[in-house]
Amino acid sequence: MNNKYDIAIIGTGPAGLEAAITAKIRNKNILLLGSDNGTKKVSKAHEFQNYLGLPNIEGSELNKKFLDHAESMGIQITNGRVNSILASNSGFSIQVGNDFYESRTVILATGVTFDKPYIGEEEFLGKGVSYCATCDGNFYKNKNIAVICNTKSEENEVKFLSSLVSNLYYFPSYKDISEFDSNVKIINEVPKEIQGTMKVNKLITDNNEYPIDGVFILRDAISPKNLVPGLAVDNERVIVDRGMTTNIPGLFACGDIVGKPYQAIKSAGEGNVAALSAVEYMER
Repeated sequence: MNNKYDIAIIGTGPAGLEAAITAKIRNKNILLLGSDNGTKKVSKAHEFQNYLGLPNIEGSELNKKFLDHAESMGIQITNGRVNSILASNSGFSIQVGNDFYESRTVILATGVTFDKPYIGEEEFLGKGVSYCATCDGNFYKNKNIAVICNTKSEENEVKFLSSLVSNLYYFPSYKDISEFDSNVKIINEVPKEIQGTMKVNKLITDNNEYPIDGVFILRDAISPKNLVPGLAVDNERVIVDRGMTTNIPGLFACGDIVGKPYQAIKSAGEGNVAALSAVEYMER
């Protein structure tokens, strides 16, 4: 498997798919990471009335057209959630579960998450707070942990963690919860704060507090400033110039992640610009 690329694109919404299509046209070796179902924000929309050339189109149909266009050009989507992106002199190292990819440039098109970080989350990141069960689960064998999760799609990660730890306090914020092993305690309380000294030792909710050795926060998307160390952001919005260039050389961002308006046609245009800027960067 080829793990070295010219451009790695994170996200399969209109920004990410347009970036991939443009980069493919410019004959670049690309890695497209995300969901092969595209984005729910588009697919679940009732109707788009302002997408140029496609008036009054249903969201599900527009999402399908995006994906079909990419597939027709031979663009493959690698399913997976990116856990970290690290810059180096030669480019970027991208971690997806236990897999690592290298790319000369990266385009962030992950959309926007409206989840605010918990009190203490950023302070204890890497000191008991983790976003990746596969990456960090083995550090908590026979210990007590908490898992905060807002999506059913991460339940396999919860089951994996439960096979390692002594006790797992599970805080799901979705319905239709599956059955777990007996060491998983499902708690219908709202997490408020993560506490500790040098490392995490306590999770505070709206009703109780729980002694723990670590906490895993499983969201659909990771805050961009936690995903890429050193990335300049303003209130969770990635700061870019008109070329979709960030403060980190070789790293570009586009779509909802860079701010309003949250419109599919705006995101697609920025995806095109980001890809052209990445190509120009490599040529320089």
